[in-house]
Amino acid sequence: MGLADDFRALHRGRAPGDPLVLPGPWDAASAGVFVDAGFPALATPSAGIAASLGYADGEVPPDEMFAAVARIVRSVGEAVPVSADIEDGYGLPPKELVERLLETGAVGCNLEDSGSSGGALKDPREQADFLAEVRSVAGPGLFLNARVDTFIRGVADPGLAVERARLYVEAGADCVYPIMAPPEALPVLRAGVEGPINAVAKPGGPSLRELGEFGATRITFGLGLQIRATEALRTIAAELG
Repeated sequence: MGLADDFRALHRGRAPGDPLVLPGPWDAASAGVFVDAGFPALATPSAGIAASLGYADGEVPPDEMFAAVARIVRSVGEAVPVSADIEDGYGLPPKELVERLLETGAVGCNLEDSGSSGGALKDPREQADFLAEVRSVAGPGLFLNARVDTFIRGVADPGLAVERARLYVEAGADCVYPIMAPPEALPVLRAGVEGPINAVAKPGGPSLRELGEFGATRITFGLGLQIRATEALRTIAAELG
């Protein structure tokens, strides 16, 4: 099996209280820390990479994002599979998008269904068609995590998130990511969606185990881990002053 198959297998057969935990490296150094800690896979956060490169979230030029992902993948080698957050695909046609992503060595990606930097929700059927094209081009060599942005765009009804998620699964998505879904919505999503569900862990929110019990198959952290690392660095800097 290749790394993409290994990554896909990590999502299967998980007990409700044992979600797949995917730390998000923002550079090669942080990736090495997570690999050394024994995590079986990594998932880069676009906001974290943006901050590391000196950009606001959603404003990284695609060339720089793909280069950053490639450095992270190169730094871990064959140790673990890496999935990449490539925002809404940067307007690239599916064939070019898949080619550029696979050139980095990543085996999976997030693709969001609203524009970066506060954009409106995309038409779900048009997004499903886009995801189907990506799947057709990539085949099984890419794990496709389809982000559902209803909650972060002010749509609180979990039923609408379920509708979008179902379309994306039918289009070939391996996993759906209703980003910032409140914990009480996760059981509704779990009951309505086939396959893995990605949830984001938030400071002060449910534990990783609890998120799994609510219905999450896998847990990512967005910018959260980099924020904690930066806070630790601020403490160190203050001690030096």
